[in-house]
Amino acid sequence: MKKRVIYILLLIFVQAEAFAQCSMCRAVLESEVDNSAAEGINNGIVYLMAFPYILVGGVLYFVYRSLKKKQSAES
Repeated sequence: MKKRVIYILLLIFVQAEAFAQCSMCRAVLESEVDNSAAEGINNGIVYLMAFPYILVGGVLYFVYRSLKKKQSAES
């Protein structure tokens, strides 16, 4: 259990920088001189993609927890 917590914390705090864009957005934003718009678009896309994964992870956690609780009650 202790190792699992350490691995999860490492995954959370040790991240690589990720850039997520569709090809059309990338072409338009690369042609601009100022990169602040490109950085904003990248951050927005990454934030929008994070929330579905967080929600699915939360639902799966609660399902796992309820099944584990049900299984321990039957034993």
